[in-house]
Amino acid sequence: MTVIVRDLRPDVRADAEGFSDTRRLALPYMLSTPESVLHALTRSHPDAHFTQLVAEEDGEIIGTAQVGVAHDSPEPGQGSANIYVRPDRRNRGAGSLLLRTAEDRLGRLGVTKLFAWVLDEPDNRAFAERHGFRASRSAFFLRLDLAGGTLPPREEPPAGVELRTAADFADDPRPLFELDAATASDEPGDIDVEFTDYEAWLEEYWKHPLLNRELTTVAVVDGRPAAFSVAHTDGASRYGTAMTGTAREFRGRGLAKLAKNDSLHRARAAGCTEAFTGNDTGNEPMIAINKWFGYEICAKEVRHVRELG
Repeated sequence: MTVIVRDLRPDVRADAEGFSDTRRLALPYMLSTPESVLHALTRSHPDAHFTQLVAEEDGEIIGTAQVGVAHDSPEPGQGSANIYVRPDRRNRGAGSLLLRTAEDRLGRLGVTKLFAWVLDEPDNRAFAERHGFRASRSAFFLRLDLAGGTLPPREEPPAGVELRTAADFADDPRPLFELDAATASDEPGDIDVEFTDYEAWLEEYWKHPLLNRELTTVAVVDGRPAAFSVAHTDGASRYGTAMTGTAREFRGRGLAKLAKNDSLHRARAAGCTEAFTGNDTGNEPMIAINKWFGYEICAKEVRHVRELG
């Protein structure tokens, strides 16, 4: 049995389905659909040189890689390659072949520092160490049982605060872009991010097929979006929080918690049965908020880094 690595073919539906299925099996805490796979490939910013690779064995997709340049970082020369192999198809060389292919492509694009997320499991961490990576920051995946669990009761917004949904901004989403840009710059991470291109944000984030505008809650203060909780759904029963944040000048007022609670209640009413989110392990305030909602840690992922060239 021979393993080969090739590019995902956007015009072949089976490729997107195989990619999505493999991601769900290897990383069940993140939402993935064939539509979201194709969206990432076709709507990413050109400067990201974003590529999706598949490892194939006898016509079956058994591994995936998402490869790109951190074009929205103020520091040049950074890139990422996140590799996942089906748990029942490991130890066939797929991961190593995907990594070599990704490194070759990024190296030719001028990337000198490569980042990769690795599940905090012995085999996965050993793989990263064998290939010269060193561990960096880490993050938790958390899960909430929406069907059987109990959410905190909804609260009335304080005076001057209104709860709206992202759907209310359909005619002009720029205020949400500005809030997203402000909160993304404060997110803990190895790679600093700056959102400056509104049109690119519209294509990549606002038009994302997993984005559920009706379940995304925005806390508005005096007509200005001050905090939000961005909801992704897979079209079935799974809900994921893509981002929860508050603009700096409105922090300390509980607006993020208010928005997320409202979004979770909307999600349960819409038929979602389980919710997922992620937190940097050092983000203790947000971890505490999620535990207050009833989330439980279900896995840990460690960011790894190595120099190229």
